[in-house]
Amino acid sequence: MHLKTTARYVLGFLDGQHVLLEDACVVHKGSTIEYVGLDYRGPVDEERHLGDALLMPGLIDLDALTDVDHLILDSWAGPELAKAHQWSEDYFRNRREDVFTPEERQQIREYALIQLVLHGITTYMPIASEVHSEWAETFEELVGMAETSRRLGLRGYLGPAYRSGVNVVLEDGQRSVMFDADRGREGFADALRFIDHVTGLNDPLVQGVLLPCRIETLDIETLKATAAVSGERDVLVRLHSLQGLVERDFILEWHGVTPLELLDQVGLLNQRLLIPHATYVDRNPAVHGEDRGDLAKLAASGASIIHCPLTSMRYGSTLDSFNAYKEAGINISLGTDSFPPDLIRGIDAGVQLSKILAGRNDAGDLAGYVDAATLGGARALGRPDLGRLEAGAQADMVAFSLDDIRDGVHDDPFRTLTLNGTARQAVLSVVAGRTIMADGQIAGVDLDFWRGKAQVLFTKMREAYTSRDALNRPANELFPPVYARLEQ
Repeated sequence: MHLKTTARYVLGFLDGQHVLLEDACVVHKGSTIEYVGLDYRGPVDEERHLGDALLMPGLIDLDALTDVDHLILDSWAGPELAKAHQWSEDYFRNRREDVFTPEERQQIREYALIQLVLHGITTYMPIASEVHSEWAETFEELVGMAETSRRLGLRGYLGPAYRSGVNVVLEDGQRSVMFDADRGREGFADALRFIDHVTGLNDPLVQGVLLPCRIETLDIETLKATAAVSGERDVLVRLHSLQGLVERDFILEWHGVTPLELLDQVGLLNQRLLIPHATYVDRNPAVHGEDRGDLAKLAASGASIIHCPLTSMRYGSTLDSFNAYKEAGINISLGTDSFPPDLIRGIDAGVQLSKILAGRNDAGDLAGYVDAATLGGARALGRPDLGRLEAGAQADMVAFSLDDIRDGVHDDPFRTLTLNGTARQAVLSVVAGRTIMADGQIAGVDLDFWRGKAQVLFTKMREAYTSRDALNRPANELFPPVYARLEQ
């Protein structure tokens, strides 16, 4: 069946780059795009007219929140209070437990995946906090999430996160990492088992990947084993690294090299590696403040970074600078990493931060950021059929409405959307030719139910921080309100 979708603006693709068309259409048959242009004269079975909207490739989120977000709680704390949000040494040794039941974990996953759909994400790689788990993610947990993802129609690159250690606060108040090598090996085995499971599903919308946690929570043996399997099976690896000074200090102390050098030593630094954040390289002012070769090394390796501008900004850091990474030849993709999974707001944050860092308005590379959310993500995944609207590509697309008076006036639709709007304006999402969201609604999903369920789960998560705090402080002390609350 040929389905024709028209919109005032369409982001097409020509000669290796995005191009903007006005009053144009996209025609797809099954999972494949057959035509993008101004005037399609072939037969169609169904037409969909979006009106004053921007139709573009589906957004690719490679650090996509699949959890109830903790940033709303912990992005305000100073250094000492922030320690209370980590595991205490006693909790690690004696009292580790799962905050949520397996059923509740699946509910959290479904709520989060619904949010991705509603915000125009069509392809994702998940991220969830391990703070609330007895250790890390399990095989069974990811099997359940894969089924939910398939039901909703998203394109997912999935795997259970695994780790050999946990960031903790020691009894003397210092931060460290405590290890349990056996649990690390179990988690790695689960990850391999899940890749085999996904292979058996034979579903093009679910791909198995390796998702080890933070670099400082992996022992050398697990890092090397991950690199070996990645090469043997040609499997992508995403590893959070180069994301903080605490991480850098730990790696330097334990291994005598920087995190980037460690990635290279264990065999991970290659085109199969995706690095969320990658903000603390030598040019960062908190490191050396000058380029000593890190960007060139990243570029030469073929690794991709996953820039999460909105989340980084909320935790007080940013990429220094987007343009420098891009000019060095590093492939940049985007992630949201926290709630909301809104890459439109993320793009806006990144563009404005680039201006501030450079001290120039023309440093805000809006096209570069849109490319990162589409082409950069596709490149990181090794999928040239994603991230673009052209004949032969996958029919993955999303539309954002621009017809509300609150959207303001139009000059360029991308400037209007990023400066005045959000991803909440998504009105259509199509993955592999299947419409998974239309007019802000997902077939068979009760959004009111999930809104209430998420609040219940969040409250349970918030209260559980007390048991992990070395001083057992109540949640209201760990997460003080913006204003004092007047009691009746």
